[in-house]
Amino acid sequence: MVKTSLDNSATRYGAEPGGGAPTKAKVTFVDSHGQSRTVEGETGSTVMETARRNDIPEIPAECGGACACATCHVYVEDAWLEKTGARSQMEEDMLDFAFEVKPNSRLSCQITVKPELDGLVVHTPAQQG
Repeated sequence: MVKTSLDNSATRYGAEPGGGAPTKAKVTFVDSHGQSRTVEGETGSTVMETARRNDIPEIPAECGGACACATCHVYVEDAWLEKTGARSQMEEDMLDFAFEVKPNSRLSCQITVKPELDGLVVHTPAQQG
């Protein structure tokens, strides 16, 4: 017979039963009108998938995350740029189709949710590509 138990560390935000690593990270989306929405993203999913699952406005993500459009364009707050990683060449090419590209522009389909991104803040532009 197998006996399982959950210790108190399982009640920790996003923790696995038994005190494992967090499986969720909080992501805050700030729309072009300044309204912010904080939601939970599953580790391993993308920021775009997190937006779609939580009905975040201003991210239509028309290609569904295939990096084939620029309709999931976001601005990553400066404090998070290094943690989100560098843009790939494919992402750079797709950003050519986005409106108002800035140095902190990213396609949210190319940012993978991971525990180190807990607290990530991204802003959506008023117009998508």
